[in-house]
Parts: sequence; C-alpha cells; structure tokens
Amino acid sequence: MAARILIAEDHPASLELLRYLLAANGYDILSAEDGEAALDLARRDRPDLIICDLQMPKKNGYEVVRQLKSEPVLAAIPVVAVTAFSMIGDREQVLAAGFDGYLSKPIEPEQFVALIEQYLPPSLRQQHGGQ
Repeated sequence: MAARILIAEDHPASLELLRYLLAANGYDILSAEDGEAALDLARRDRPDLIICDLQMPKKNGYEVVRQLKSEPVLAAIPVVAVTAFSMIGDREQVLAAGFDGYLSKPIEPEQFVALIEQYLPPSLRQQHGGQ
C-alpha cells in the first residue's frame, strides 16, 4: 500500500512540482492550499507524512505543526517544513517548533523524493528501501 502524503503549499507551481515528483514515485497525494485546509485533511485522512510550507494563508506552517502535535491522534505524523526561508538559524527554529525535518526551496527534484522518504517508515517507501 502506498504511503499517503499531504502537501500543504499555497504556491501553485511549487505544489504542482511536489505533487508530480511524489505521485510519479507511487505515492498517494493529498493537497491543501492553506493551513486550515491542511488541518482538516490531516484530521479526516490521517496521512503518513505531511509536507508543509511555512508561509500560507489562514494558518501558517508554525500554527499547523503546533496544532498537529497537540492532537494525540495526529502527533505521531512526521511533518517536514519545505520553505524558502534559508537563513542561518532557520533550521533550528523550525525543528524547535515541532517539525520533524526541514528542506529549503528551491528543492532539488533529483534528490527530493529520497530526502522525503527518510521520514517514512521503510515499509511505506516506494523507491529507496521499501517493499
């Protein structure tokens, strides 16, 4: 069974690229264009992994991860920040806020799936160590 990955991203081109890369590698994709929609989808569909932009309408990525980690049924879902923020100290701030990982934009399409798969249990990985 393919892992279900929720992408929370408000920039259409970024969302489409992430969706394409993951779907092409066999993952089931859910997407949300704002933080509130991301929380609703996470509660309803319980994804195996959440990829979350930091700057989104309605609720930003920090608010999303704070809410996810405060709900017992959602707290164990890994949440990876994918953001254009790449200043010194941003990675530490993101991890301290409760994210399980941090990737900066622009992403490297050739490496993205392998990097994301590190946050999935081996049994759910499609390409690098699954099956």
